[in-house]
Amino acid sequence: MQINIPNLLTWARIALIPVFVGVFYLPDAWASALEKNVLATVFFVAAAVTDWFDGYLARKLGQTSAFGAFLDPVADKLMVAAALIMLVELDRVDVLIAIIIIGREIAISALREWMARIGQSSSMTVAYLGKLKTTAQMIAIPMLLLEIELFGLDMYLLGSVLIYIAAALTLWSMGYYLRRALPKLSNHSL
Repeated sequence: MQINIPNLLTWARIALIPVFVGVFYLPDAWASALEKNVLATVFFVAAAVTDWFDGYLARKLGQTSAFGAFLDPVADKLMVAAALIMLVELDRVDVLIAIIIIGREIAISALREWMARIGQSSSMTVAYLGKLKTTAQMIAIPMLLLEIELFGLDMYLLGSVLIYIAAALTLWSMGYYLRRALPKLSNHSL
């Protein structure tokens, strides 16, 4: 494992997950519901920002590595899964939405691994549709965590609409990746 700034940022993102989740388990005497929402949102956004910075710095400093390329999407998936599970627990996201999003991540990760095994990983590169899905998720989740009115806008309502859009994009992007992979998979024994 190569130790560099981008990889340390990715590890920091993973380390923020239990902190972000733990905020909701603070005693009410320590933090009000609003304070818990704000703290969790701050931690989630900080973690999301490190996702952008680690990729940027890896390219800028010439510190890209196979380990970093592996760890970065794992950190993203762990962070989103933890947030969705907490939002289901808080009754802010429907369990079906969480299952769709988390299930897609697991399925596409497994498909990417299989495609790499048969030498076809280049056909599973991240598509624009996947980036759009991730953007919708990363905007929706903080809104749902915050769950207040901000600048005259109902964050919960906006976040709810965006998470449904993210779920639709999730299914669409999964279909896209499956359509790209099927011809290559049919040439290899399943």
